[in-house]
Order: sequence, then structure tokens, then C-alpha cells
Amino acid sequence: MIFRNRDFCDRPIALEIKGLSVATVGGRTQTQILSSIDVTIRDGETVCLVGESGSGKSVTSLAVMGLLPKGSLEVTGGRIELEGQNLLELDAGAMREMRARRISMIFQEPMTALNPVMTVGAQIEEVLDSHTRLGTAEKKNRVIDIMEQVHLPDVERVYGSYPHQLSGGQRQRIMIAMALILEPKLLIADEPTTALDVTTQNQVLKLIAELQERHGTAVLFITHDMGVVAEIADTVYVMRHGEIVEHAPVETLLRSPRKVYTRELLAAVPSLIPRAARASRDGAPALDVKGLTKIYDTRGVFGKGRQTRAAENVDFAIGRGRTLGIVGESGSGKSTVARCIMRLIDPTDGEIRVGQADIAKLNRAALQPHRKHIQIVFQDPFRSLNPRWTIGDSLIEGLLNFGQSRDEALKHAGELMELVGLPRDALKRYPHQFSGGQRQRIAIARAIAMRPDILVADEAVSALDVSVQAQVLKLLDDLQEKLGIAILFITHDLRVAAQICDEVVVMQHGRIVEHDTAENVLGSPAHDYTRALIEAAPGRSWDFANFRELATN
Repeated sequence: MIFRNRDFCDRPIALEIKGLSVATVGGRTQTQILSSIDVTIRDGETVCLVGESGSGKSVTSLAVMGLLPKGSLEVTGGRIELEGQNLLELDAGAMREMRARRISMIFQEPMTALNPVMTVGAQIEEVLDSHTRLGTAEKKNRVIDIMEQVHLPDVERVYGSYPHQLSGGQRQRIMIAMALILEPKLLIADEPTTALDVTTQNQVLKLIAELQERHGTAVLFITHDMGVVAEIADTVYVMRHGEIVEHAPVETLLRSPRKVYTRELLAAVPSLIPRAARASRDGAPALDVKGLTKIYDTRGVFGKGRQTRAAENVDFAIGRGRTLGIVGESGSGKSTVARCIMRLIDPTDGEIRVGQADIAKLNRAALQPHRKHIQIVFQDPFRSLNPRWTIGDSLIEGLLNFGQSRDEALKHAGELMELVGLPRDALKRYPHQFSGGQRQRIAIARAIAMRPDILVADEAVSALDVSVQAQVLKLLDDLQEKLGIAILFITHDLRVAAQICDEVVVMQHGRIVEHDTAENVLGSPAHDYTRALIEAAPGRSWDFANFRELATN
């Protein structure tokens, strides 16, 4: 691991947070969210703010940006000084002028931050319209220049494109271009790479570092990914329950963490060293996929257009009680394969055998009896759970559809809650009353309610912080041991794949380029593309749990 080891002591302070406290307002009682936190960032420095969900990381960033939700949260004490100016003393108009010009922010999900009905070029120009008086031609030249700086391909085409016409990595580059076009003093990046595959993530991290070096920008980077921290941080602040529990230069913190909580956070980071494959159970595979192909026809009414082969001749089988992972970049075909197997989309060709039945070509009515044998857990449980239904109603829906009485279904739902480590009496609560990790446990409980033979997990832990992620992975392992479920695990996180998968399939451009045990694929990759994926994994040479570098060949 090569740390940046840059000395910032003599550089001017860009941002200084002193004794910042934030509390809830509008309720009967006031709840403290941030308690007297102190953070200092100097010119050109990258400070990483880490901690579990609910620790106060994002609230800190929103307070700096002046974007705390009115009527819900308010600053109750402290100062936020940008180059010596207290931002908390500015009125709304002055703070609006400050944003983009001196402080900018990159959000986690660009698809929700970008306007879907405006071209991305016009959206970047909006920033210039708000803060400059440039002419039309000059504005476009500035936008084209910043788009080139963030290494977007074919910038004239991208300039006139809409967000949905770009990849996830390209959309995130647009967000970075928008944030940096006025060369702000401070850039806040709130989990900007969480949803990206390892190669795109690596490109975005290098891009932020490159632009930071060019413009001298101070960066406050919020993340739960310790691999990212190891790659980009100069200084790390660890938050818990709204307080800073430890801060130190990155190398000091990773090698010699002082606080128990910091040590626990690091210990929860999954290792890139793969586990040994478990022995196959006797009998036919739970899932057998042969020649699976999905072609999207994008031809228009006049016959123009082209065909996109999202998946082509995909073959694999999963034995009972075993986990097969599919890894690859965005657009490699991972999720297409998962959705075909679930019959959420219709495959163009091939076989999908669940037990003895080939479900690939079955119509909706014929497919219905087989659905209970194969269930799915999505990435975002908040979107997959009905917000108007109680947890109990969500868990019993499938059981009722297959003929169980309501009383029997509710009894079974209570057992499922205990099985995933949640109390029975939580059945009457609603999704918003649970944390992200708890909601994912509920989504898993719903998926196993029908006692399926196969569980498809599509990026099921990618949005969770490391400690909750570790808990959910252990839960899946325990459930697999108890119930003998075969798991198809779709992920872009090679660390997660190393810890949970017996076999790994590597996909590129819709095709399988490598398939072997996790130990062989991740430990001794045979294909150049697999090696490139592993090389791009952030913090790949660091053993976080043991606070040391891995031995290199």
C-alpha cells in the first residue's frame, strides 16, 4: 500500500468545524444528532469521514452546505468556518451564492440528483447561469472543457444527452463536472462511488484526486468503504452516535487504531482472500442454467436500430447449500441474468432449470407454481418493501397467495422475524421505522418465507455500511446452513464475493470469461479481465482486520 503521506501543517485551513451541534426540532423532546464535533481540512487535503449509518456523517455535510431540512434539524451550537468566514451567520441568499462557487457537493446517486428531462450539458450550464454572466458560446466552451477534464468520451454527444442515456459512471462524472466547474474551495463527496463497480469506482477516485491536484481543492469525502479510505485519504475522522471518536492520519489510523469502535469497524471489512469452497451436497443442482441468452431489440418503427446482446450462452449450475457469485462491471450482464432467472424479464433463448422444471419459456399461469421455489432480495429494501404495509403484511403476502390462512401466515412471519434476528412484535411496524440493515433482514425474511430452493441476491449488501454488511452476510450464511438454500449472489464488491461465494462467475459484455471456485478465480485469476477487476479493487493490498499490509509476491 502506498499512502500519499502529504504534509498539510503549513497549508491554510480551508474548512474548520468547531464544536458543531445539531438537534431535532418540532417534536416534544429535542434529540441531539451531532454533539460538539470538530473537523479541520486544509487546502488540497482529503479528509474521510467514516462511521456506521446513523453516525452523523451526512448530517455534518448537510450542515456545512446549509441544507439541513427546515423544521426537522437545526444547528444548536458551534461554528462552520470556510477560510475564516462563519457560514452559520450567512442568510439564505448569501448561502445560495456560496454553493457551487466556493462549496460544492457530489451526491451518492446521480440519477436522483440530475433532472431527467434536461440534457446534462444544459444542467451544467445552469450552474454558470446562476453564478456568472457568460455568453452562450463561452458557457458551452466552459462546459465542454470541464467535461473533457473529467474524461468523458465524445463530449459533444454527451453534452446533448439525457441522464438515462449515460452509464452510471458517466452520470457520476457529470456530477463531478457540475460540482467543480466554478473551482470551489471545498468539495464534499457523499458516498459518490458506493453504487459503482470496482473499475468505474477506481476511475472516479483517480479523477477526483487528479482534479483536486489541479485545482487545489479541499475534499471532505464521506464513505463507509474502508478500501476507498485507504486509497484516497490523508486524514480520517471516525464518527459514532454524532461524535468524533478518533481522528488521525490515514496510515496511523489503519496501522494503530486507538479506539475499540475503530478497531471493530476495521475488523468488519471483508477480506479479499477467498474462503475455501464447501463440499457439494448430493443430488441434482437446485439451479441449472444452460445457453441463457437475452437480446434486446432496439429497432424503431422503420427498422432502424440494432440488437444488444445483454447475455449470451450463459451456463452454470448451483448445488444445494452452495453460493455462486456473478461479478463484473456495470453492463456486463449480471443483473440481466438474475432477472431472466427470476423471469422478471423473458430470456431470448436457453434453459433455466429449477429442480426438474425448465421455467425459461413458461407463460405466466404455468410459471406461478414454480415461483415459490426461487425468490429474490434486491439492493434497496426501502424500495422493495411497500411503505404503506406493515412488516407483517409484507411477510405474509406470498403465504396468503399460496393458500395459507392469515393466522398461520402471521405465526410463520413471527418465526421468520426471529430467524433473521428481529423481534416478533415488530410485525406491526412500518418499513420507515427500521434501519437500513434491519430492512434488509426483513427483505431476506420475506424472500425465505416460501422456503425457496434458490435465493437470488442482487447487490443485496452493497448499500450497507461494513458492520451491518458483515451481519447480513453472516445471516445469509446461517440461513443457508439451516435451510440448504442455493444462493445466486450478484455483486460488484470482490471482497464480499471472496467471503460468501463457493464459486465465482466473471462476466464481461454479456459473456462468461471465467468460472471456477472463488479460491481460484480471486486467488489465481486466469483471465486478463478478472485480473483487471482485482487490480482495481480499492485497498486490495491491505488486511484491515489485522491492521497490516498483505504480503505481496
